[in-house]
Formats: sequence, structure tokens, C-alpha cells
Amino acid sequence: MRISIHKRFVFLLSLLFVCSCNSGGEDMNVSDKGKSLSQKKIYFGHQSVGFNIIDGIKDIMNEDQELDLNIKETSDPKAFSEPLFAHSRNGENRDWQSKINDFQAKIQNGLGEKADIAFFKLCYVDVTEETNVEKLFKAYKQTMADLAQKFPDTVFLHATVPLKTANTGWKTWIKKLIGKDYIWEYVDNIKRNEFNDLIRNEYEDTNRLFDIARIESTLTDGSREIFKHNGKEYEAMAPDFTYDGGHLNKLGGKIVAKGLLKVIKNL
Repeated sequence: MRISIHKRFVFLLSLLFVCSCNSGGEDMNVSDKGKSLSQKKIYFGHQSVGFNIIDGIKDIMNEDQELDLNIKETSDPKAFSEPLFAHSRNGENRDWQSKINDFQAKIQNGLGEKADIAFFKLCYVDVTEETNVEKLFKAYKQTMADLAQKFPDTVFLHATVPLKTANTGWKTWIKKLIGKDYIWEYVDNIKRNEFNDLIRNEYEDTNRLFDIARIESTLTDGSREIFKHNGKEYEAMAPDFTYDGGHLNKLGGKIVAKGLLKVIKNL
């Protein structure tokens, strides 16, 4: 749904505050007084949105002197001789099976015996109208369960798939007005919502869920970016967090990064 003028005004004020303060505002800080974050060995597999999140972590570190993570782009098990936040590209975009397989191979080839925490995320391009979300979820769930059993000392996080903004142009408005059942501007995000619901139902109570989609669809004032289709509500990325409808801008990267760091810290 469209954000009201009032909410947009409130958001712009908060954005100006964030940009004008060296600390990034209290909402951006992730305290590491106990050094729990910086002492962990973490692996994160991703593609382009993942780099946005890593940039967000670096931005937070620049503003919070208590947060000092050893960030390295690597998946080499030898690098895990010391605490670090390792990350690397994982699989091929538009091929979710390759991402599951690549992560599994990395864990089995050494990372599973080194990492305290390991996880990967899918990209919004991996889940589209053509995706069989039940097949995807079944493959993901089985692989992660097998890895957890084989490497009990590693904590495996689970992530929802990122979203894109919902097209609310005049063509979409007309389609909704005349009651069209098929609106192509919505179908990919609907599939992403369906997959994310499966992930939440399975892992939300484990405290090991990095809910990227929920973060992306929640504005700084707490309002939600929602679109409706055939009587149901679905999440979409808040336009204020992206520069192209899918990738995270500076503010979006920091907010999603903060969500990830909080999950890791609370393990």
C-alpha cells in the first residue's frame, strides 16, 4: 500500500537525523561490550544483496567504536584460525539449487569444522513466478538438517529471501481496479512471501532466523510496506531502503545489517 504523506514526512526527518549524526543514531548502534561478536568465527554465503549487507556492517563499525569485526572475503577454512566474519559469493544467481549445493560443499569441505556460525541467503532473483517453493523449501530444509546433524558444534542460521518493491504505477492500479486475477508486477513477490512463510513457520521459534524480508518491509517509524492481492496481504521492500527496487541503499544496508548482528549476538 502507499505510504501516507505524514509517514513519508516522518521517515524523511528520521533519515536526515541518521545522516547528520556521526554515531548514526542510537537505533544504528550494536554494542559489543562483551566482545561476543568479535570473538566468533562466522561464515556468510551470498551474492549482491549480501555485499550490501556487508557494507552496512562496515558502516555501523565506522560509527560504533565498540564493534570491531575482522571482516574478510573468503571461504578458505585456513582463514578460520582466528575470529573473523568471513563472507563470499555462493552459487549462481537464478539457480537456487546451486546455492544450496555450494553452501553444503563449503561446509563439508572444512568450514563445518571451523565456523561457530554459518549461513547463506538466497537472492530475490532465485525466487520468481516459476519457482516451486515447496520443492525449494524441501531441498533447503533437508540439506540444513543434514549439515546440523553432521556438524553439531556449528550454529546454522536461516534467512528469508529478500524482496523487491511492489510496482504501484498507473497500469498496476488499473489492473487492480478492474479486478484482474493476474498482476505480473506482484507475482514474483508473492512467491517470495510464500517461501518466507515456510521458513518462518519452520525456524522462527529457534532464535536462528535472520528475517531479511521482515526487516526490508518495515520502515523506521514501524509502518509496513504491504500490498494486497486477491484479498491477501503480502510484504514488499520499502522503497526508502533501495536504489533500484531490489538492492539495498546505504540506509537499507545498515538497517538489515543491524538485524543480522542482533541475531548473531543473541545466539
